[in-house]
Amino acid sequence: MNYSMQVKILSKNLIKPSLPTPQHLKNYKLSFFDQVADVAHLPLVLFYPLCRNNSKNEELEESLSRILTHLYPLAGRFAEDESSILCLDQGVTYIKATVNCKLDDFLQQANKDLDLALPFWPQGIMDVDETNLFISPIMIVQVTTFECGGLALAISHAHPAMDGCTTFKIIYEWAKVCKFGTPSKEINFMNFNLGTLFPYKDLTTILEPPVDEGKRTNSKLIARKFVFEEDAILRLREKFDSTTGEGLSFKPSRVEMITTLLWRSLIRSTGSTSHLKRSVMSFPLNLRGKVATFPEIANSFGNLIIEIPIKFEHDDEKKMESLHHIVKLIKESVQVIISKCVKATPDEIVSLVIDLYKDSYAGLEWGGDNEVVNFTCSSLCRFPVQKTDFGWGIPSLMHFGSRHSQVFWLYDTECETGIVVQMDLEEKYLDKLACDQDIMYFAKF
Repeated sequence: MNYSMQVKILSKNLIKPSLPTPQHLKNYKLSFFDQVADVAHLPLVLFYPLCRNNSKNEELEESLSRILTHLYPLAGRFAEDESSILCLDQGVTYIKATVNCKLDDFLQQANKDLDLALPFWPQGIMDVDETNLFISPIMIVQVTTFECGGLALAISHAHPAMDGCTTFKIIYEWAKVCKFGTPSKEINFMNFNLGTLFPYKDLTTILEPPVDEGKRTNSKLIARKFVFEEDAILRLREKFDSTTGEGLSFKPSRVEMITTLLWRSLIRSTGSTSHLKRSVMSFPLNLRGKVATFPEIANSFGNLIIEIPIKFEHDDEKKMESLHHIVKLIKESVQVIISKCVKATPDEIVSLVIDLYKDSYAGLEWGGDNEVVNFTCSSLCRFPVQKTDFGWGIPSLMHFGSRHSQVFWLYDTECETGIVVQMDLEEKYLDKLACDQDIMYFAKF
């Protein structure tokens, strides 16, 4: 692209449910998990190749209206006390735009520089923060058309209303409704029960604000994409199998191996040869399908994630070179939380979340230490969003994140044999990590 890329807004309107929300559903109660979610709008952008079926493009709005009849909280607004959503069919913000370039030209550049995808975020999202999120729409959609007919479909949601798992499910089901013309009365794929199971609480006497609040937004974050192809994953498994020392009692998954490698490389990049910084890796655990005592949450709308803190200590420096040690630390930390949740009551799960928060994010030892490197590793592998087909085929590129914290996003390659990693990191760490021997050997930039 030899010219400046410009996204031009054509129109902005509100898409409302095709049928009015019944009176008994007009006040949707938020849950404890919604209450403790990050106060942020989280965007996702899907880039689609040339759309030859113009009628499908026109059906986006109409199919969104139909699916909102089932997903009525999305068309509402947060109540003044922020404990519920008033579902008065106010509508989802829907923006139409154009861009003065071809998709192929954009993709050629964006695969090297993911920050080129930022202009395709829904207009105004970058200005949403804790001061105005609760007066903003729950969901914002922007459809940007390239000169060639390709599309960028951007969806941003308020995190206090729902998590990424909910969003991915919604986009996938919306695509099916659009592609197959599903009637409103036949759309029924989510439950709205989390506010009953995990009711909103008065947290003023339970939780203190995190002592590191604001620390993660002081430095600019940039994004870069790395690809671990199938042959690289096979070589990585050989490295795990050949590592000397204590053997493993389990076969690490692809995600566990790559997460281990990434974390070790990040720890190296944040410290010096003589002193490695302590680190907390937050591993989001989706509780859907993992709690035997109430299986009805498998398809629940909202937030249902436990952030598992996995800690690298100073006294682990010698063990840090052992892939076995790190992958065992990750596996065991996650398994401990899963085992506590399998037969737990809702109150026991809430207590567990509070204890984890107090120990790792609100405590002075970890949350209050500016030398501790915090980041999140979120696996989106096997989620259906990559097969989201509105009638134009599957996406050519996906772009995640809100750039408010350091994150590794893992998702499957198009053929599902490899794994793509989008890294949102401080530039000083990202430059060093990109030169790490392991990253250079296993990852394709």
